[in-house]
Amino acid sequence: MPRSAAAKPADRRQRVQSAEMGMAILKALADLGGAASLTSLANSVEESTAKVHRYLASLAQEGLVAQDAATQHYYLGREAIRIGLAALRQCDPVRMGEGALVRLREQLQVTCFIAVMGNKGPTVLRMEEPALPVTVNMRPGSVLPLLWSATGQAFLGFSDEAAVLRQAEEEFAAAPAEQRALLAGARPIERLRRQVRDQGCAIVNDTMLKGISAVSAPIFDATGKVSAMLTALGASSGFDARPGGRICPEVIREAQAISIASGHEPDRRAAA
Repeated sequence: MPRSAAAKPADRRQRVQSAEMGMAILKALADLGGAASLTSLANSVEESTAKVHRYLASLAQEGLVAQDAATQHYYLGREAIRIGLAALRQCDPVRMGEGALVRLREQLQVTCFIAVMGNKGPTVLRMEEPALPVTVNMRPGSVLPLLWSATGQAFLGFSDEAAVLRQAEEEFAAAPAEQRALLAGARPIERLRRQVRDQGCAIVNDTMLKGISAVSAPIFDATGKVSAMLTALGASSGFDARPGGRICPEVIREAQAISIASGHEPDRRAAA
């Protein structure tokens, strides 16, 4: 007997609900650290252990989960790992940040770019300029200093790599006395790093170029390491570089969105 037309939408809804439940279990497993007991998973998705067990059996058949014979805990399987690795390969901060560059350019009318840490220092890779760009000697491929640019200061503040700290110390030692005076005081590099972390971004006013101010915020990868910097710059006379001003919060927000899209999970304890 042919199935009624009314039954087909109900079947589709049931299949969609089944898929949603399967995805909810996989996400719960990831949230619980990648391995968990049946009871913990059931509590996390607020379903009975019997129902969750049925879904786990189906997910195991597809290689998305597996079960540890010793602990009976479930963990993410080989197919889940393969999917995750494929997603990670797509996490190019420059490509993923293109939309952010356009939004910042249009909303704030500022020059903005994404830079990564190259073998010679912070290197500009992708740049967007407003209709009336600020004249700066900077283009894709430009290498920026660590201590005197917002981009470099942000890398310095959010990176713990020894090579970055060593390069900053070399820059400070080689700088003229007038420039070093901008970071005067005891342990100037460490104080600068703390300031950048406390602000959530780096801010410079007329430090690298006279009449130019800039703001830079970090982009993190799925492992929590800095992968790139998102920077906005403009003429100091019309550039609101205050931490709570018009530009800083937008740059930080866009950088955080790119980080989350790259798989980074912000520290929930810090946000609480």
